[in-house]
Amino acid sequence: MGDLNMRYDPWSPDFVADPYPAYAELRRDRPVFFDEPTGQWVVTRHEDVNALLRDRRLGRSYLHVATHEEFGRPDEPEFLAPFWSLVRAGMLDVEPPDHTRLRRLVSKAFTPRMVEGLRTRIRELAGDLARGLAERGGGDLLAEVAEPLPVTVIAEMLGIPEADRPLLRPWSAQICGMYELDPADDVQRTAVRASEEFSACLRDLARHTKGDNLIAALAAVEGLTEDELVGTCVLLLNAGHEATVNATGNAWWALFRNPDQLARLRADHGLIPTAVEELLRYDTPAPMFERWVLEDVEVAGVRVPRGAEVALQFASANRDPEVFADPGALDLSRDPNPHIGFGAGIHFCLGAPLARIELAESMSAVLRAAPDLRLTAEPKWKPGFILRGLESLPVEV
Repeated sequence: MGDLNMRYDPWSPDFVADPYPAYAELRRDRPVFFDEPTGQWVVTRHEDVNALLRDRRLGRSYLHVATHEEFGRPDEPEFLAPFWSLVRAGMLDVEPPDHTRLRRLVSKAFTPRMVEGLRTRIRELAGDLARGLAERGGGDLLAEVAEPLPVTVIAEMLGIPEADRPLLRPWSAQICGMYELDPADDVQRTAVRASEEFSACLRDLARHTKGDNLIAALAAVEGLTEDELVGTCVLLLNAGHEATVNATGNAWWALFRNPDQLARLRADHGLIPTAVEELLRYDTPAPMFERWVLEDVEVAGVRVPRGAEVALQFASANRDPEVFADPGALDLSRDPNPHIGFGAGIHFCLGAPLARIELAESMSAVLRAAPDLRLTAEPKWKPGFILRGLESLPVEV
């Protein structure tokens, strides 16, 4: 099976550009296998990925049950302490009971009602950005529409002053560099500096902000520490910047590659809600999430031992023919659509309702402002795989 290991290569530009043929072979022939180069157990079938996301024998962290040494892992370098203290103050990389408490407290401020209340403002911002692109005759859809929308929405939602907003996107990208496989030393040191600067900015805001914004609302939640408030805000910003931006770019690139479906959407904007779900399934912007095995588990007849790291392939699960009819086809009216683009279980994406609104409003605005939008050059994929997206998306109207 060495050829399969060769084909599963998250560092390869060819694999990043099109991982789906390799996924199809793995699902069929070797749905669970240990990958030597990454040191991870790779899981590719929807049934297994979905079950493991809900299995409490796995966790985003193991530090609540074991030391690094007990898990056969090296101690974390001292210089990374600012990064890890920031990340572990949020809910993404912690487990119950801390995760349960944090999610409950944050949910008091980040409510579905509050998110739905942002729709009018999101529609206004998306409309302005799309019209600007159309008036200029085109440009880079990523830089001019996909990026500014979620960045502006989350900055306004948190109450971050306009003067600080240009720093948000670089900070976010630099911190998220740590989530790639084996980041280089300079990437790690850049992430640490961004963590320190971002934290300092948010601490200052938390202590002085007033008014109707999420930082003020979080600061008022009893039981949420300042560290946890900062970690939560960074998590929301990073998810909004990286995943939502990539989701928008990946969606439009998929539409341009499937002109029959783009024509359907142009003829019927009522398809947008199911289109958003199908586009998240078709080219998942966060194609892989990792978990640590806290107790021995058996997956598809394969024993995966305690202490192992599992690479759950969301993008593969979302193309599994056992769950999706004709999974390689883009069908904007696909229903039901049990994709796991937002995860599952206790770590299901807290920002999913906001992401869905932003994706739908952005798509609607571009379709209205530039109904004949065309691609001018084939885009290139960024080198990272954990957060998979395009470098740019050049278009004309």
